[in-house]
Amino acid sequence: MIELPEAIVLARQVAQTLSGRKIVHAAAGSSPHKFAWYTGDPGTYGARLAGRTIRGASASGWHVEIQADDLLLVISTPMKYHAPGEKRPAKHQLLLEFDDASALSCTVQMWGGLELLPQDGTGAQVDYFISRGKPSPLSDAFDRAYFDRLLDASGVNLSTKEFLATKQRIPGLGNGVLQDVLWAARLHPRRKISSLSASEMKAMFGAVKGVPAEMAAKGGRDTERDLFDCPGSYKTVLSKNTVGSACPACGAAIRKEAYLGGAVYFCPGCQTLN
Repeated sequence: MIELPEAIVLARQVAQTLSGRKIVHAAAGSSPHKFAWYTGDPGTYGARLAGRTIRGASASGWHVEIQADDLLLVISTPMKYHAPGEKRPAKHQLLLEFDDASALSCTVQMWGGLELLPQDGTGAQVDYFISRGKPSPLSDAFDRAYFDRLLDASGVNLSTKEFLATKQRIPGLGNGVLQDVLWAARLHPRRKISSLSASEMKAMFGAVKGVPAEMAAKGGRDTERDLFDCPGSYKTVLSKNTVGSACPACGAAIRKEAYLGGAVYFCPGCQTLN
């Protein structure tokens, strides 16, 4: 799956690279994947998409919305551009081929949606409507008052990870982006919201606003790849790439632990449980 920074980068690249291109062939579900979600029969995607033209793309949470005339492709999985003449992948969950002989492929890694919808999104998975109905942390609407309302509605017994990265409270902010958000705020992923001081609350809000924006501005994280199969330029502080290495702020060895159904990375020097 992708998260907010990568969705923003991919949407921008799709809009710049593919707008105006006509789909001449499309195939969905060619390589079955247990956790690839479609709307209706993926076997109908080819006939429905053929002849339609890409009109633009935008991001909503961890979804990339691609406008194809009167249809909307909502994709929440990595995608790759293939220049004319470039070999297509043998396995894919969605392939679009265009009138200039270029192509776009999507390959689900863990899980992901590849939904073909009318422009109003009718029939989409519930998580897409949730993300559409909430402000992005990169928007002005996601201000401190909105953040405080999220806190009040969630309760103080949650941990920082539970609050920020579960239940789609902040669509697009998942377990990957979370790591550097909490490091920037100097908060441990297991810290309870009830234990945070006013200054720590302020730091958490600032990190939620600032870190994903920086990731997007730098082309995504270095652990992920963009439309042209290039890693992002944002150097993650806490990720699979840095576990065991020295924290750039204090020098302590970065740790990895299992927590809430996934891995968390943290600096024991900067992010304490006290």
